[in-house]
Amino acid sequence: MTALVIAEHDNASLKGATLNTVTAAREISMFLDGQVHVLVMGSGCKAVAQRAAEIDGVSKVIHADGDSLAHGLAENVSAHVLVIAGGYSHIVFPATAGGKNVAPRVAAKLDVAQISDVTKVISPDTFERPIYAGNAIATVQSADGVKVITVRTTGFDAAAASGGAAAVETAAATADNGKSSFMGSEIAKSERPELTAAKIIVSGGRALGSSDKFNEILTPLADKLGAAIGASRAAVDAGYAPNDLQVGQTGKIVAPQLYIAAGISGAIQHLAGMKDSKVIVAINKDPEAPIFSVADYGLEADLFTAMPELVAAI
Repeated sequence: MTALVIAEHDNASLKGATLNTVTAAREISMFLDGQVHVLVMGSGCKAVAQRAAEIDGVSKVIHADGDSLAHGLAENVSAHVLVIAGGYSHIVFPATAGGKNVAPRVAAKLDVAQISDVTKVISPDTFERPIYAGNAIATVQSADGVKVITVRTTGFDAAAASGGAAAVETAAATADNGKSSFMGSEIAKSERPELTAAKIIVSGGRALGSSDKFNEILTPLADKLGAAIGASRAAVDAGYAPNDLQVGQTGKIVAPQLYIAAGISGAIQHLAGMKDSKVIVAINKDPEAPIFSVADYGLEADLFTAMPELVAAI
């Protein structure tokens, strides 16, 4: 039994989500003493393939390099996965925007059911996944010959990025099928850690009242802690923060070492995106706020007073 992990990268560096996905694939393959292979697709991404070969537990890396794969267009990427899919019992994607874009296409072409957001491997054909915004856990079993899986990366520890010595096999990239084309990209640059990879996150909610207050209250603490900044959906919808900062069921799923929630009530959609954080600190003046039910430390206080005092004390 061999599992194939679809690597997440930007043609220059391997994304951390790949390491968590490798751990999930290793858990699957260990049941029948199988192997884990990693597929790296892109353009000019040889260095990424070499980094993937160093991941502990990876037996082989397949490196496909070509212009058709340069921008990760789902139509071309899924076509290449399908070329080699027949040799694998499990095809495993991280449950990122990229993984969620490609996996359903692969599953549909293989005529199998996709298994989404896996957080635990019970056996090679049985998995756990959250439903109802994480309020319940479903156990799902698949009889399909090939399992197409997306992995919620917060459910698995990252595999060691070094210690492996896998062989790198070169494969010809599939031709561009012409169904989509890359027109351009606008990438926001920030000196802060990327939200899903940050070890510390300071998040704010609608209680902050305005975009100016959102930045004024959260930025000093984030600067002192070297933290990323997040936001609840309510704060994003109110225009206090950009959409790419949203944490929750319809935003980004995070699990940092420390999550500080300031002025966030704790709607179930938000909790679904951050409740796996190692330590949760909640600051809210409402003692009945649901966020306190998941917090390790709760401070019932006015955030406009408590946050500056916290910054001064650090």
